[in-house]
Amino acid sequence: MGITKTDLFTKEQNQLATLAKAFAHPARVAIIQYLLESNKCINNDLVNELGLAQSTISQHLKELKNADLIQGNIEGVSMSYCINPKKWESVQKLFNGMFDRLADCDPGNCC
Repeated sequence: MGITKTDLFTKEQNQLATLAKAFAHPARVAIIQYLLESNKCINNDLVNELGLAQSTISQHLKELKNADLIQGNIEGVSMSYCINPKKWESVQKLFNGMFDRLADCDPGNCC
């Protein structure tokens, strides 16, 4: 069986791409920001906070959960979500590692 296109890239490159996809919608960025600012588990607050339909928010939460950026707990008939702190630390290291590479570039030797 042949290789998949993701096999052409490093593990770090694939992880960054997956995370970038999770951040690629402003609603997901808003959800992450709200979770970081509230610093607690939330459930129904997002509908009121973002003004989006519950089904739309659920789709975005699913994407964030698939990327492991958030974690959820079932409480009765609803889910409560919060930032996954272990993953968040990993995300920070991955993106900082990429952004820190700019320090290695010579600004006078750029096109």
